[in-house]
Amino acid sequence: MHGDHVLFIDGEALVIDKPAGLPVDKPRDGSLSLENHLESLKFGFRRWPTAVHRLDRDTSGCLLLARNPKAGARFQQAFEAGTVEKRYIAVLEGVVEGDGLIDLPLAKVSSAEAGWRMVGDPGGKASRTKWRVLATRDGRSLVEFRPETGRTHQIRVHAATGLGAAVVGDPVYGRSDRLGMMLHAAELTVQRPGKDPIHAVAPLPERFAGWEP
Repeated sequence: MHGDHVLFIDGEALVIDKPAGLPVDKPRDGSLSLENHLESLKFGFRRWPTAVHRLDRDTSGCLLLARNPKAGARFQQAFEAGTVEKRYIAVLEGVVEGDGLIDLPLAKVSSAEAGWRMVGDPGGKASRTKWRVLATRDGRSLVEFRPETGRTHQIRVHAATGLGAAVVGDPVYGRSDRLGMMLHAAELTVQRPGKDPIHAVAPLPERFAGWEP
C-alpha cells in the first residue's frame, strides 16, 4: 500500500485510508486482504502494525492501526469505552430529511440459506447513531453518521431499519449498485492522555463524485 493512503502516522499510531473492496481480515478463500499490505506499512519499524478496529470490506476510509502492542491495548480500551469519535458519510436510497439519534439495539441472526446479518432486536446490544442529512437529489440522500457505539454493520442497519433508507450498494440490507457500497469512514479522532490526539480525515473517494457536501 502506497504512502498516499497514510492519513496519520507517529510512533504508536497509523491511520490509513482503506480502499473499498479490501477486507481487514483474511478471507477464507485466501484472496488479498490488509495483511498483504502490512509489510509496506512498517515505515522503519520491525513489527507489522495491527488493526485496532474493523471496517467492512466494501466500506472505505479511516482505519486505525497500532504500531506496538501497548498502544494497541490503549486504543482498544478507547474503542470499548466509546471515547473514539467517528464520522461516516453515506448515500442512502431514498429521501431522508432532518437529523436525530437512532437508538436501535442490534443482534446477530443466521440461517443456512441466507447466511448471517444484524437485525434490530430489543434484547440485542445497545446501538446508537447520530445522523443528519447533508443533501438530497435524484431520490437519494447524503447523510452524515456519528456512531456512539461500534456494533457490526451498525450504520448499515440503522440506515435501512432506523431511517427506512438503505445505503446505496449495500448487498445485504439493500441492493447492489454499480458504484459499490456508498459508505465511507470520513473522520477519526482518538484522544490520548498527555499527547496530541490521533486525528485523520479521509477525502471522499471517486465513487462519491458529485456528492461533495
